[in-house]
Amino acid sequence: MFKKIYIEITNNCNLNCSFCIKNNRKKEFISINRFKILLEKLKGHTNYLYFHVMGEPLLHPQINQLINLASKDYNINITTNGYLINKIKDNKNIRQLNISLHSFNLKYNKSLSEYMNNIFDCVDNLIVNNTYISFRMWTNNQYKEEIIKLIEERYNIIINGHTNISDKIFYEEDIEFIWPNLDNDYYNINGSCMGLRTHFGVLVDGSIIPCCLDSNGIINLGNIYNDDLDIILNSNKVTKMINGFKNNIKCEELCKHCNFYDRIEKRNGSDIDV
Repeated sequence: MFKKIYIEITNNCNLNCSFCIKNNRKKEFISINRFKILLEKLKGHTNYLYFHVMGEPLLHPQINQLINLASKDYNINITTNGYLINKIKDNKNIRQLNISLHSFNLKYNKSLSEYMNNIFDCVDNLIVNNTYISFRMWTNNQYKEEIIKLIEERYNIIINGHTNISDKIFYEEDIEFIWPNLDNDYYNINGSCMGLRTHFGVLVDGSIIPCCLDSNGIINLGNIYNDDLDIILNSNKVTKMINGFKNNIKCEELCKHCNFYDRIEKRNGSDIDV
């Protein structure tokens, strides 16, 4: 059993954020039929699905149908940029909603107050249904102080780094990470990862990846629609990667260009994942 599995229901996005690595793959939306096959193949491997790798999950035209289908057997977590949040305002089947507030930018022709008020209204609806909410923010974001002020006014609370706003609402602040990329300037053969130990990901085309940061499927372990998942997860490649991580060694070239582990070691606090 894995703690979680990341499911990319689309690699399309409605924004063009400077901090995003983007992806050069064919843009797709998962079909309902393929999604049902995926849910069946993942049974027994996790209780928690995260609708996110690349793309904006709420852009999927059938997002609520996907949530409701998956929630019959899994707990559903969603990460969104918040711009389309009204699409899930009345959904009762979301376990946790992570909102990347650092996605806000005036270039998208929406005021900060309108953006945040839409989010607040949705949050009010969701917490009644016991959904956990995580407001997420990069420390270097240009709108950070303005956003914090609006949150403080809304909930009558002082935000100071990681803050529990209520028993269902959290604020999380973190430093920006370097997206793993074979062409970036970061390189370290030493380091660990929980990829393939506590989680893995499935891209919209069915490609299986070791973690949610392999945005272009460079470490392609197989395809969930064409291959046996148990055989993939017990393959020599996967076993080598896991043993390497346990011994603080990165076996794959893409992993050597990833600083996520270093960032975890240096930061204060931890990801809110209740």
